[in-house]
Amino acid sequence: MKFPVSMLAALLVVATNATADSIKGNPTLGKIKAPSCQFCHGIDGIGVNADYPNLNHQHAESLFDAMKAYQDGERKGSLAEIMKQRLSKFNNQDLADIAAYYAGMN
Repeated sequence: MKFPVSMLAALLVVATNATADSIKGNPTLGKIKAPSCQFCHGIDGIGVNADYPNLNHQHAESLFDAMKAYQDGERKGSLAEIMKQRLSKFNNQDLADIAAYYAGMN
């Protein structure tokens, strides 16, 4: 079966514009994927200094959106380039898992 190019392009846009609502994060996998986050955001999700935000108890959707914005270069600031570099190796599922992990911290 052949698909028109426009249909394939639309499917690609839908597939790449993932949001936390469309991807279910797994906090157990997120814990495994988050060690590099802990250098700045702490083992308990509390930033190690005032420049690093606390991630524990944040909404998973907000965390996912923030990580995607850093990946895509949409967030600016003194630490944006570091965040972009750190997050570059993660796919959308990885980001959803990490977001679920921090959102579920007690």
